Amino acid sequence: MADLQINLAGIQSPNPFWLASAPPTNSGYQVQRAFEAGWGGAVWKTLGEPILNVSSRFAAVSYNGQRVAGFNNIELITDRPLEVNLQEIYETKKKFPNHAIIASLMVEPKQEKWHEIVKRVEDVGVDGLELNFGCPHGMAERGMGSASGQVPELVEKQTYWVKEAARTPVIVKLTPNITDITVTAEAATRGGADAISMINTINSLAGVDLNTWNTVPHVAGKGAHGGYCGPAVKPIALNMVAECARNPLVNVPISGIGGISNWQDAAEFILMGATGVQVCTAAMHHGFSIVEDMIDGLNNYLDDKGLASVMDLVGRSVLRYSNWGDLDLNYKIVAEINNDICINCNKCHIACEDTSHQCIDLYTEDGRPMLKVREEDCVGCNLCSIVCPVESAITMVERKSTIPPMTWNQRQALISSLAK
Repeated sequence: MADLQINLAGIQSPNPFWLASAPPTNSGYQVQRAFEAGWGGAVWKTLGEPILNVSSRFAAVSYNGQRVAGFNNIELITDRPLEVNLQEIYETKKKFPNHAIIASLMVEPKQEKWHEIVKRVEDVGVDGLELNFGCPHGMAERGMGSASGQVPELVEKQTYWVKEAARTPVIVKLTPNITDITVTAEAATRGGADAISMINTINSLAGVDLNTWNTVPHVAGKGAHGGYCGPAVKPIALNMVAECARNPLVNVPISGIGGISNWQDAAEFILMGATGVQVCTAAMHHGFSIVEDMIDGLNNYLDDKGLASVMDLVGRSVLRYSNWGDLDLNYKIVAEINNDICINCNKCHIACEDTSHQCIDLYTEDGRPMLKVREEDCVGCNLCSIVCPVESAITMVERKSTIPPMTWNQRQALISSLAK
């Protein structure tokens, strides 16, 4: 059995699965239940000056029969007194000394405010701090959250202020509501961050009720933008983690967040550079016990790969992530259709004929409808295999090219040299 222990910027955890700062980590009762279920760590629901929340505050986007494909919320940081949270953090850490407890913090962008809250939370024994520069609603209108996280200078300055006072590792949580997340990741690194976490939620509106015309959710007939998370945001989050992991100016560990629902999702984030992962929506959907399958699945995967530790998996795919201009223009794959298992739904033919490269032919053999790909016209776009409802009925097969590999960048460099 592989070793699932992680070390994220000096923060030890029995496994890479943490609960993200969110409703599941709102109280000591919940965090202790989570640790009993097997979670390795928890980022406490964001602490600051207690606020007032509204009702209702959650909404979900379901798609094609899947419940909670995406999740939207307009909930703010903790609405419980700081003293109560601190007492429960102290009690939880005392009861679970080997589990990671991270305090998520958000205060006004003032040096003295950061120094004050850092001292108070560190005095109760937290293992680290996470600066919430990502909340896109409610707190942002007050100059905090993503209002700070979208300004690199504020990210750097506030991180520096926290580092002035902090004795524990500092994680900076980044907002995805920005053109290039590496800019703020670099700013956090310059400010002295020991690690970064991403992504926080994405600006969103879950929907509109076509009967009442109210937004979903609504508060007495009024709505506001919220934060979007859940499985639907995973590709966005994975890309942002990858971009930061391959950026030499962001040379700090990453805690991956965004749509992680099972051990496979977690493994992908770890391969793309995350040391550990944080989970929220999946726990809200299915409960804390989902971590059992995550632990078992990741353990089995590491054993199958012959890896002794999950830390050996971190970043193994980063070097395979590049820019479009570095891709081989002469690499060739084509689609192959297995007519023995094809159910003749013709989805591949329709998709190719209407929206791709018209390279799938329909014909009849011994009275039976058949499909065949004209390889000379196939560009290997994958669309047919994506829309096919039958596993392995269409496979994408590599064809050896007679032309040497060449990228767009190499091609342009060659053209430039020949022009001289």
